[in-house]
Amino acid sequence: MSRTVSSWILSSARSSIILQGKGRWYSICIPNRNKTKWKLVFSKMCPYPAGSCSLDRTFSFPKAFRHTSTEEEHFSFQLSPAQINDILRAGELSHRTLDFNGKNASSVLRFESNQLASNSPIEDRRSAATCLQTAGMMFGVFDGHAGAACAQAVSERLLHYIAVSLMPRQSLEEIELAVEAMKPVRPILQWHKHPNDVEYQEITSQYFENLRVYWQHLLDLDTELGFSLEEAMICAFKRLDSDISLEVQAPQENEFMRNIALQVAFSGATACVAHIDGVHLHVANTGDCRAVLGVREEDGTWSTLPLTRDHNAYDEFEIRRLKREHPRSEEKTLFVNDRLLGILIPSRAFGDVQLKWSKELQHSILENSCDAEALNIYQYVPPNYHTPPYLTAEPEVTYHKLRSKDKFLVIASDGLWEMLSNEKVVKLVAGHLTELNMQKPPLTFKKPVNLGYMHNLLLQRKSKGLACLDQNTATHLIRHAIGSNEYGEVDPEKLAAMLTLPEDLARMYRDDITVTVVYFNSETIEDYYRSH
Repeated sequence: MSRTVSSWILSSARSSIILQGKGRWYSICIPNRNKTKWKLVFSKMCPYPAGSCSLDRTFSFPKAFRHTSTEEEHFSFQLSPAQINDILRAGELSHRTLDFNGKNASSVLRFESNQLASNSPIEDRRSAATCLQTAGMMFGVFDGHAGAACAQAVSERLLHYIAVSLMPRQSLEEIELAVEAMKPVRPILQWHKHPNDVEYQEITSQYFENLRVYWQHLLDLDTELGFSLEEAMICAFKRLDSDISLEVQAPQENEFMRNIALQVAFSGATACVAHIDGVHLHVANTGDCRAVLGVREEDGTWSTLPLTRDHNAYDEFEIRRLKREHPRSEEKTLFVNDRLLGILIPSRAFGDVQLKWSKELQHSILENSCDAEALNIYQYVPPNYHTPPYLTAEPEVTYHKLRSKDKFLVIASDGLWEMLSNEKVVKLVAGHLTELNMQKPPLTFKKPVNLGYMHNLLLQRKSKGLACLDQNTATHLIRHAIGSNEYGEVDPEKLAAMLTLPEDLARMYRDDITVTVVYFNSETIEDYYRSH
């Protein structure tokens, strides 16, 4: 990106009247004293006043180099390579899977994850956990809208709901007896978190109580066989969304807890969760996050296997589904301007009770709540709102039996997929793996080895550009997503410009991006097929 282009971005933003962003929420332009203010339906983007409660105490990225407004006088897109790396790598998370003998017997070799904010604060969330009372690992990416509250709650709770759904009856009975006797309960999940990942201790007890009600319901079903994995994931998604809706309707003496329940229910989140147990891979998707498999063919070429489809107005299956669920008189108003009821891009999501509840229920809940505006809740009923619910959190579940040629899985929010195609993402990950392998060649030293000889080796490696590679593949993808030029190469000036875009401009050019890359253990997968 040239200086001219950088200057154009800034000047066009300062004089712009029409917002060309890719936001989920329909924008309304409100002229006021020759200035243009932007209000998002359901979500005003004003800061919380002092004393108000908010779920937006979120992952904090370095902001020293990011401008807060396009109105600043001294505005620069300049960043040093070190500053760029500091920003891009702030959210890095990686984990290698080992068993008790120090060897990897899991089909998951390792995973790498990262996030980059566009919204301030970031509305994306991610989760990764090992199942302790059942088998397998789970990975989730959650893309919030109208605030981070719903994505935060779903990221904390959904994996627990799935794990409980998979537990055998005997295990559920054991944890219920332990809770009744006020004894410690064996952990259900081992979380793999970034140090700055947020968890709200104040509401953990309520979330646990509602999870307990769920496993009591499972015990009441009195079925010995339990759920299949697909059934467990669907049931968990739907039950959690139902709990989010019921929690805000239940009487709450604690104002803080009630305000959180309001924020969670009136914001929304899409979700994509992968469960991996041996060679069995299940992906549950609600909304427009995406999961893609990288496959190395026998001839050494790479192919792409999508495991999800985007649930939005561009998907013919979703359009037909919604038309089946609503009267023919509403066919022309279900999707307006490629948004559900002219409001929301994804057609499946958690929360978003504005598109699920009756008008009367919405009015009743908000009328009896504290100041909705202070909670960042904007009451709005769209035109042609006749037969709710229009939105569901029910996921589509895809099953894939892993093969030795399946090398990695990429799960990401739509902020990545808006910038890079499935094929480009797989190509970037595959190329990055090759480069990293080149970075660690078996060294053959001439004897005797001295410091001068080692120094020359390091200089040679540095001259090849290998010393400065991102070690985290998710970071590599984010770098290319926001910094690539028309030739597919990272342009340092464009990258710097995209990272320094002020908060009132960044959302016009990029969304929050969250990426998790899961690498498979080919040896473990081959061992499975040899023994079966």
